[in-house]
Amino acid sequence: MLNRICKTSIIWSFLVVSVLGGLSLGMAGANAQQSAYGDRDIISDIVVQGNQRIEADTVKSYIFVRKGDVYNEKEVDRSLKSLFNTGLFSDVKIGRSGKILVIEIAENPIINRIVFEGNKYKKSDKLYEEIHLRPRIVFSRSKVRADVQRLLEIYRRGGRFAASIEPKVIQLDQNRVNLVFEITEGPKSSIGKINFMGNSIYNNDDLRAILRSRESRWWRFLTSDDTYDPDRTEYDKTLLRDFYRSKGYADFRITSAVTELAPNKEDFFINYTVEEGVLYHFGEIKVESKIPDLDSDILSLLVFTREGNLYNSELIDQTVEYLTDVAGLKGYAFVNVRPRIRRDREKRTVNITYIVNKAPRVYVERIDIIGNVRTHDRVIRREMRLVEGDSYNSSNMKRSEIRVKSLGFFKEVEIEQIEGTANDKTILEVTVEEQATGELSVGAGFSSRESFLFDFSIRERNLLGRGQDLRFGSRISSRRKELDIGFTEPYFLGRPVVAGVDIYYRDNSFREANFEQVSLGFGLRTAFPITEYIVMSARYNLRQDKIDIPAAFLSSRSPYTTTNIGTFLTSSVGYGISYNNLDNLQKPNRGHRAVLNQDVAGLGGNVKYVRSQASYNYFIPIYGRWIFGAKAEGGHILGLGQDVRINDRFFLGNPRMRGFEQAGIGPRDSLTRDALGGNVFYKGSLEIYVPLGSGARELGIEASLFVDAGALFTIDLPNQLFNPATGLTHSIVGDTPKPRVSAGIGFTWMSPFGPFRVDFAKAIMSDKFDKTEFFQFNIGTRF
Repeated sequence: MLNRICKTSIIWSFLVVSVLGGLSLGMAGANAQQSAYGDRDIISDIVVQGNQRIEADTVKSYIFVRKGDVYNEKEVDRSLKSLFNTGLFSDVKIGRSGKILVIEIAENPIINRIVFEGNKYKKSDKLYEEIHLRPRIVFSRSKVRADVQRLLEIYRRGGRFAASIEPKVIQLDQNRVNLVFEITEGPKSSIGKINFMGNSIYNNDDLRAILRSRESRWWRFLTSDDTYDPDRTEYDKTLLRDFYRSKGYADFRITSAVTELAPNKEDFFINYTVEEGVLYHFGEIKVESKIPDLDSDILSLLVFTREGNLYNSELIDQTVEYLTDVAGLKGYAFVNVRPRIRRDREKRTVNITYIVNKAPRVYVERIDIIGNVRTHDRVIRREMRLVEGDSYNSSNMKRSEIRVKSLGFFKEVEIEQIEGTANDKTILEVTVEEQATGELSVGAGFSSRESFLFDFSIRERNLLGRGQDLRFGSRISSRRKELDIGFTEPYFLGRPVVAGVDIYYRDNSFREANFEQVSLGFGLRTAFPITEYIVMSARYNLRQDKIDIPAAFLSSRSPYTTTNIGTFLTSSVGYGISYNNLDNLQKPNRGHRAVLNQDVAGLGGNVKYVRSQASYNYFIPIYGRWIFGAKAEGGHILGLGQDVRINDRFFLGNPRMRGFEQAGIGPRDSLTRDALGGNVFYKGSLEIYVPLGSGARELGIEASLFVDAGALFTIDLPNQLFNPATGLTHSIVGDTPKPRVSAGIGFTWMSPFGPFRVDFAKAIMSDKFDKTEFFQFNIGTRF
């Protein structure tokens, strides 16, 4: 026991001695350090001088030395650079006053106002959106220089490479400044000449027609394609490669693309040097499927690339897309189709093996919308067939792009995939370029029927950027006065349900039938999708018609029209169903559209009938930019316990049947030649849209060749009627299902004033009682 106590005492004594010894050594070390540096090398305090707005503690937070530290030149230099890098100070000095570290600062002023001067072609508010500096933030010369470069880049993209910008700073009291950007915009730099060297298969004119850039010409003041843009030049290089490789030249490459400033310092010369290479054909084509349910032999039948055919890189891309879609229809949403290309330069063939593999599941992390200045994000997002969190599907992405394009709000729509934050995530970047959606249409025409006619309408298809459609239209001529107002909400109550209302007034003189009709009515309509391509619609219309025969026509009136004189009220409900997979509603190149409509009148009012109509449209590219279009339509109306009134019958002629007057086809009175309309019609059209030369295409001029065929027949009236007023017997002529045929050519110019349409059509099969018309035009504008 005593030994244990002794051992414990010894241990405690050792610990106490060790601690005291350590403390003594520490104090000795500290004293030694102080002795080594001297008292004056220890920073006793840090003082900030010259600060007005910024707190001293804020300044101290940017430096790397603290009170009590030993003075160190390297840390002071780091602190000096840190203070300058904040951008808050125009001048900084760090010195010593004895043991005190003194920081002298001169604060950068606060920006009071930003002004742009000299800018004529770029509005100040647009320039303001591009810079980072703003009023009430700290002025910084480095930020000013960055904003100047940003503004110069904007002008260069607009073709003004001679633009210069001089920033001026106006000093104000209370350490404030006004910042003035003095801008000299300079002339627009045009493309003086586009040259090609090394080409022998295609001449320079052929290659220039492919490019987006254009040489400057006087008539190109309506476009900006003749303005030099480096980004457009890069895009042109892609167009050249795609063109040659789609024509069989697999080895084609651009060895150089040099841009030179012309001697006048305003125009640019663009010089391309190319190597065209030799012509290739497709060699052996195989499909290797790594997916058990997808048979390689069956997939081989679905490829667009065929052995022996001319090599075309576009067909490879189309095959990859199509095989991916086929796999998707089989339930494999994540498939990777990779073409393995082997080029045989001796045989001049390209052998391709399409390898079909399952791809890892990828999810949409985010969808970014870029370029929509006016259109709300939600208008675009609701057309997307993919949302954040969905499994990525290439078919749905392509469908999304088509749906956004079909809105008609954007000139260009492109959806790209970029890498997400993880391997199984992707970001969809939707880039759009907005176009005018307002339409101010002014139509003018002349014919033997109406003399001069005037058509005015104003429409906004994207009201306030919400996707709503508001229209107002009026048509005035010697024969008609019409006024209509309509509004459409495409997503009623936030759901994919269309809701619309229409109000109209029409005062028409049907000289073809020698009667006048004044109508006042309104309609309600709705539509909703059943599937991705099928839409169901419903509607209700209430219309009051007053039909009369003008006094000037009383002596020559037809007894077939007098039975329709009076006031009538039509209350009708209807439905429609449509299938539509067109790639673009405004200018389709491919796809189908089928529509069936039926209306029943008699739910109130004194008019009863069933009207049915159907139509079908088909478009397909046949070669290059040549597009083939076909249309078929027909209709039938049946009176319910009463004859069909003349104003409810169908009439056929222009514009449905080009080459004939309005109501120029079908049953008519043998003596008065009044058009009586018909209860049944059919009509078909074949049309080829012909690409014109590069100049016409650049100006937006398109041509089409067409053939129209159709007939109007069947009328529920006696074939002969005696007119006691004249003592003459009238009969119906032209009531035959025999087709009438016309052919012609049409031109459309998408001018800055709107679409301008001219048609020249010749009736090549007609009835002797039909009325023909050779020429018609229409002009409008958009805003």
